[in-house]
Amino acid sequence: MIRPAKDKLSEIKGILARHPANRGSLIPVLQDIQKEFGYLSEEAIGHLEGLMDISANEIYGVATFYAQFRFSPAGEHTIQVCQGTACHVRGGHQILQEVERRLGIKAGQTTADGKFDLERVACLGCCALAPVVTVDGKVYAEMTAKKIPSILSKYEGKKDG
Repeated sequence: MIRPAKDKLSEIKGILARHPANRGSLIPVLQDIQKEFGYLSEEAIGHLEGLMDISANEIYGVATFYAQFRFSPAGEHTIQVCQGTACHVRGGHQILQEVERRLGIKAGQTTADGKFDLERVACLGCCALAPVVTVDGKVYAEMTAKKIPSILSKYEGKKDG
């Protein structure tokens, strides 16, 4: 759950109190902040800069190195389009392009309405079902670009919960 901004500093101080006060704790601290707030905001990184005595540039350098960290709030639904070998040879790239076109975003982005995140993934481990798309972990097998509108329509009106 994303907390209101006024609680961020005290929450971040609480997170820091659970870790050793050294640079080696940066990754677990970033993981805990993302778990608490849903993403790493500029505000959170600014607080860390002051509290850990590590420059924002260094913090961003570490955080951007790892794919697990995000710098914007997550969308309601996460779409993953597999680009592994089996999916690629069966049209995975065209499927990704169609999802990007339909949503008006590129892989790694969230739609303006916050409804969808789009991720390009190296492999989902469903090679026998290729090409594969997942939405919120639900696997859609033997996908084609023509099936994308039907899949998206299942989620466009849904709310989390």
